[in-house]
Amino acid sequence: MPEFEAAPNNRAMSKTARSAATPSAMAAPSLIAVIFINMLGFGIIVPLLPFYAKSFDAPAWQIALIFSAYSAGAFFGEPFWGRLSDRYGRKPILISTIAGNCLCYLALAFAPNVWIALAVRFLGGLASGNGSVIQGYIADVTPPEKRARRMSHMGAAWNVGLIVGPSVGGIFAHPEAGPLGFRLPLLIASGLAAASALSILVFIRESRARQEVFEHQPSRWSAIGEAVRHPVVGRLMLLTFMVGFAFTGVESIFGLWTQARFDWGPREIGVCFAFVGVCAATTQMFITGRLSERYGEGKMLAIGMGLTMVSALAQPFAPNGTVVIALMCCMAVGQSVAFPNVSALISRTADPHRTGQILGLNNAMGALARVIGPFCAGLAFAGISISGPFFIAALMLAPAIWLALAASRRAPAIEAQVEQLTEPEPEASRP
Repeated sequence: MPEFEAAPNNRAMSKTARSAATPSAMAAPSLIAVIFINMLGFGIIVPLLPFYAKSFDAPAWQIALIFSAYSAGAFFGEPFWGRLSDRYGRKPILISTIAGNCLCYLALAFAPNVWIALAVRFLGGLASGNGSVIQGYIADVTPPEKRARRMSHMGAAWNVGLIVGPSVGGIFAHPEAGPLGFRLPLLIASGLAAASALSILVFIRESRARQEVFEHQPSRWSAIGEAVRHPVVGRLMLLTFMVGFAFTGVESIFGLWTQARFDWGPREIGVCFAFVGVCAATTQMFITGRLSERYGEGKMLAIGMGLTMVSALAQPFAPNGTVVIALMCCMAVGQSVAFPNVSALISRTADPHRTGQILGLNNAMGALARVIGPFCAGLAFAGISISGPFFIAALMLAPAIWLALAASRRAPAIEAQVEQLTEPEPEASRP
């Protein structure tokens, strides 16, 4: 019995469903440019959220809910949109979700109270859970050996958007005016999302032909069971959760930790994250793809995990702010080297007719980690020690290295089976 069997209806699918459209060579770069515009809008909003929530006189727990609601929405959105894009195509789902995000920014600008803002943030996270659709599009139009490079370019676009966005939001926000003072940045973010949706409509070609004959796809829960049992995807999903748990936990308490250790304020933290963003974007744009193509996705995934673990373990012993920034940059480089390879490996070993759904499940694990990780890090910071979250992060990352190596060892055999199962039938064998 083979280690992995694709869905039995693969052969029964129509020829139109099997053969995707053939967008131009500029399809993936064009989409990445559009994603940068969208992430620029997202970056405008994120640093303003605590002050936006405070303008409603929200207590700390409600401010935390405003942040976690977005990730909770993404947890449900990622596999849902990925599954729909497998069936109906990537382009209509991208346009719909980005347009939905545009409307959510607009609603947030006119929210009358914190509870409406919380509901809008959840819906915004649901609409923004389209990372699996973007990854699926890139997988559709990119040869397998080049996917890690394209996935890393997508990550770079996200990081650059998050670097530039906060400065734009800071210029146009006026917290002293209450909720009204945040209206202009939110309207700018809404406009950028609208521009992204329009750009996809005009400039991006569909990468996947709509399935004329569509066999029943498994439900989310059935798909989760299949993914967990998959010898590569299951390990990578667990890795995504563990690494996301560790990194977002550290990120969430970093400001409190630096304040307690070095008396840092918002300015120093902002400078640190600016360096982190530049390092992450540079690594993803110029380094990750080349290293993955030369040494293999699995090996670079394990190396990235190792660098992240060592950096987290060393951070509590940093003697000064310069070392703190250097270690945070090393963590960012480790993440940037590792994570594009997760998406690349999944896209190469999952059933190609369900790539969006499987990538969505993996992204949902990352969203779940972003909800649980900060909560656990906060408990460790308050109940164990101020450096507790860093040690917990290193403890979570150690088995992630083993998962990366285990997945990479199984990947070649699974990829060969997937290629055999999806090859078109010879003309002579067709009725």
